[in-house]
Amino acid sequence: MRWTDELGTSHGRRLRRGVLGDGREVFAKIQEPWQALASEAALTSQHVFASEAAGLRWLGEAITVPEVIEVAEDRLVLSWVRQEPPTAAAAERFGRDLARLHRAGAPAFGAPWPGFIADLPMSNAPAEGWPAFYASRRVLPFVRRARLPSRDVRLIERAVERFGEVAGEPEPPARIHGDLWSGNLLWSGGTGVLVDPAAHGGHRETDLAMLALFGAPYLDRILGAYQEEAPLADGWRERVPLHQLHPLLVHVVLFGEGYRDGLMAAVTRVLGL
Repeated sequence: MRWTDELGTSHGRRLRRGVLGDGREVFAKIQEPWQALASEAALTSQHVFASEAAGLRWLGEAITVPEVIEVAEDRLVLSWVRQEPPTAAAAERFGRDLARLHRAGAPAFGAPWPGFIADLPMSNAPAEGWPAFYASRRVLPFVRRARLPSRDVRLIERAVERFGEVAGEPEPPARIHGDLWSGNLLWSGGTGVLVDPAAHGGHRETDLAMLALFGAPYLDRILGAYQEEAPLADGWRERVPLHQLHPLLVHVVLFGEGYRDGLMAAVTRVLGL
């Protein structure tokens, strides 16, 4: 393999572009050498790479993702995605592709590999029903990490108690990306290509709420095409704040109090206040 470009770093890992001996271009995340001196950091990288590779392969059974070329303790090598500007037609195609991905389903709410979002571990242990999975595997663990004021914690705990009431009619586990903000959606080949997943069996509305949280190009076209392919249950728009609680909590943990107002606004809407 020959490296051609340095692409910066992410979470302490070097990002590189390279070319294989057969001419294929690749993208690599490489554990920095200094991390090898920190056994915990090295172990985290190993598990993050393995989790991402497992998620990509699973999603790739139903939608366009980069090919996993190599996964090792110190690196993850993927096929290179040649990006292009998004278009309305590509957004519509992606909306249909995403609906088919979700319809591919999952054996349970959860996944048989360790979960991560950025470098933060998440339990993918199965749970009975989505509200219980979302509360115990996604929301409450991050409440404990967020170091929020006790008043905020009490409000979030009240919201969690309402999950079963406000989650809508039960749906079977969908095959979801799990961290589908616009930065993890690349445009290539006339559709969207998914990268950096936190893949698991979850609720399909979670991916759509994440796309809306930070904005995605032609979101209205994505949603319209999705609805044509797999209509959403009544009230899905009102449930968007529910599905945004976890990513907002993650941002509070990672980036601090600047995301607290957005989080608590979503909590207030879940509580109907």
